[in-house]
Amino acid sequence: MNSIEQAKKFDAQDSLASFRENFQHQSNEIYLDGNSLGKLPLQAKVDLQKAVDEQWGENLIRSWNDHWLELPERLGQKLATLFGVSSEELKVGESTSVNLYKLTHALLSSELFPKNLLTDSLNFPSDVYIMEGLAKQFKCNPPFVVSYKNDLKADLELLKREIKNQPGIICLSLVGFKSAYLYPMKSLNVFAEENNSIIIWDLSHAAGVVAIDLKKSKTKIALGCTYKFLNGGPGSPAFIYIQKKLIKDLYSPIQGWFGHQKPFDFSLPFIPANNINRFDAGTPHVLSLIGMEAGIDLCLKAGISDIQKKSQDQTTYLTKLIESKLVPMGFKIETPLNSQERGSHITIAHDESWRVCKALIQGINGGVKVIPDFRPPNYLRLGIAPIYTSFTDLFRSIERIEQIMTTKEYLNIDQEKPKVT
Repeated sequence: MNSIEQAKKFDAQDSLASFRENFQHQSNEIYLDGNSLGKLPLQAKVDLQKAVDEQWGENLIRSWNDHWLELPERLGQKLATLFGVSSEELKVGESTSVNLYKLTHALLSSELFPKNLLTDSLNFPSDVYIMEGLAKQFKCNPPFVVSYKNDLKADLELLKREIKNQPGIICLSLVGFKSAYLYPMKSLNVFAEENNSIIIWDLSHAAGVVAIDLKKSKTKIALGCTYKFLNGGPGSPAFIYIQKKLIKDLYSPIQGWFGHQKPFDFSLPFIPANNINRFDAGTPHVLSLIGMEAGIDLCLKAGISDIQKKSQDQTTYLTKLIESKLVPMGFKIETPLNSQERGSHITIAHDESWRVCKALIQGINGGVKVIPDFRPPNYLRLGIAPIYTSFTDLFRSIERIEQIMTTKEYLNIDQEKPKVT
């Protein structure tokens, strides 16, 4: 297990190994930050160049009819296939935060559920900010944040108790951004329904690496970004899912022209579309949509079940390396050790995590550079994108951390932080 030969053996047996060739790579660099921004699919470069040169550069306005108007629907169909739902229930567009605002606002306006907002301490802060703002807007209580003993995993009994005490609208991240804790989606959905509540699932750290069946899990509403494990590119449009029977009862607070029943009639007053298109707002972000299609195609081709299986194998391999090589050096694993309870990044903690992170990124004397990321207060996240991460990458990364600690290289690194860590 603790040798480069073993890592190469695992790579030789990897049925997804060939997918690595579909992405752009930098020489002598190991990328372990796909949980923040996925790598560039080579086909995306081709698609974007064609869109710029031909569709925009030559065809101009005619490209709306020839190429662009049907683009969001086509991508929505592909994502619907990935999540096991109908294309009538999934819509691509806007950002995760804007979509969370629209969906939560729609639920608060619907009278379908009590106006209690609830989340937990593992959720992504932006989701909590959105809920706080809506609470002010609707003059209801601020979102109740269920706090756990640590950032490792949710206390499900405590979470259920609070849902029972304060039924309403709950927002949870399926995979926690700190520890990669993976929630039991179906059982929580069932519990919420039994207690007059609904869960809005943020799939941002799960989409493209966790096999999610929104139908079988009894999910009613979900959303997420596409620029992490779906490799859609920086700021690529997000998506929303609404169970079909709920759509008729929910209305977007942003009555944009693309959400109109007949947007190109330019008629007044606003009549919302009679399907999920009512959650559209402004003009689609064409270039970003074009850039994200290649990543979705690769995910579908590789197969999400196979991707998750490799993720579980690789995270298990990585935790064993960390236990053997880094735990004796003072590192602590902050991700659940049970592969069924985690997504696709491993978080480790150390008092010197930030300086170790900087040393990994800088490399030394022409040595390998490793790109992880850092989250306060002392978390080093090692993201695994099974579609392009190799076992050899993982071995060499841990070997590099071991070297940094053994030589105390981190002592020569300053504590200054850029805006993005």
